[in-house]
Amino acid sequence: MFTAVPSPTQFSELPDDLFQAIATLKQDLNAIVLAHYYQDPDIQDIADYIGDSLGLSRKAAHTDAEVIVFAGVHFMAETAKILNPNKLVLLPDLDAGCSLADSCPPDAFAAFKAQHPDHLVISYINCTAEIKAMSDIICTSSNAVHIVEQIRADQPIIFAPDRNLGRYVMEQTGRDLLLWDGSCIVHETFSEKKIVQLKVQHPEAQIIAHPECEPPVLRHADHIGSTTALLNYAQTSESPAFIVATEPGIIHQMQKEAPHKQFIPAPPMNNCACNECPHMRLNTLEKLYLAMKNRTPEITLPEEIRVAALRPIQRMLEMT
Repeated sequence: MFTAVPSPTQFSELPDDLFQAIATLKQDLNAIVLAHYYQDPDIQDIADYIGDSLGLSRKAAHTDAEVIVFAGVHFMAETAKILNPNKLVLLPDLDAGCSLADSCPPDAFAAFKAQHPDHLVISYINCTAEIKAMSDIICTSSNAVHIVEQIRADQPIIFAPDRNLGRYVMEQTGRDLLLWDGSCIVHETFSEKKIVQLKVQHPEAQIIAHPECEPPVLRHADHIGSTTALLNYAQTSESPAFIVATEPGIIHQMQKEAPHKQFIPAPPMNNCACNECPHMRLNTLEKLYLAMKNRTPEITLPEEIRVAALRPIQRMLEMT
């Protein structure tokens, strides 16, 4: 894969005010900057829209901008390109991948699917365009339960690629899903023991968790939901404090929306920054500026893959 790594010379030519320079480029290019909640605070602050995978998909599907700058990871920018084949879609760093997407190689999944030809394939949006192209319906953590509930009870379902989200959907719906054995390195790194210890130290705090977390963590959660659902809950709940079991980038928005409340990132198993997504954090304000200035790196897809991947995304949007 081509990787656009800015050279020291490029960085030396950066403007003094990146925020103003990016704002100018947005006007010049008729560009929109879409950012996931897990991006650095500076990127969130410059973005035209911040959201989770479902919200970002909806925004990408309806934008009038000619250029989409996606501050997220590769599969998210691919989704924007699938929905906007005639627009320029930029990703500040092409190495901004996804451990969950990587855990579901297309060849292996094709063989798995062939072993279960009677199964409907529902794939979490955190997957590559090739996996989307092999799917019947795409879902997000926001709508996975709602979508599965709409499938007739006698229809067997493959759910891919996240086994933890799949388990959560099974618990919520009572459906027996055939799960692909994939996971997110960030959401599997939280320590149940340390979260319980934090709860003892902060008995007034509620534990809120993303459904990609493992079952031992979810058992302690007062509220489980997508990043947007967690953000909304933090605003509306009467609790004065929260232990947040998802990528800590969302805490920037939580603090902005509820500055009088306390938000504590759930700790990982080791003394590291493992609860920060290393892929999301590859994008920087400097790389975002250079991507807009140079109109590269661009996301491109083979048309047959794009068209095949579009159908299950459209079905998701129709069912949500």
